[in-house]
Amino acid sequence: MIERTLGIIKPDAVRAGNSGKIIDIIEKSGLEIVAMKKISLSKDQAEVFYEVHKDKPFYDSLTKFMSDGKVVPMVIQGDDAIKRYRQIMGATDSSKAEKGTIRNLCGTDIEHNAVHGSDAPETAKDELGFFFCGYELI
Repeated sequence: MIERTLGIIKPDAVRAGNSGKIIDIIEKSGLEIVAMKKISLSKDQAEVFYEVHKDKPFYDSLTKFMSDGKVVPMVIQGDDAIKRYRQIMGATDSSKAEKGTIRNLCGTDIEHNAVHGSDAPETAKDELGFFFCGYELI
């Protein structure tokens, strides 16, 4: 089933010059990037995006981190895109991510883990709408 998911190259990976490497990994996996842009999130925007984690102890450091540099949100499309992208991202904790995954290659720890990906179709729809407007999704 063709589906779409949101991917974000996080500030740590952008700063390290790993955006191209990450895009290459995604495209070589057979997934298609149908839209992307480089932007900066304000702390308020990051807080809205990660509101689901508001009551967790890492919320403040996560939103500060995500608003501390450029990010690259992407619309990723393909058969079972959500599941496949999550597999190539690797485990959330980069130090435990499987060899060859994005987080293993480009992340450093559980927070500075290079990329974000939607975890379900409903989440993907909401997250895509946060970063991309209608005409960008055509």
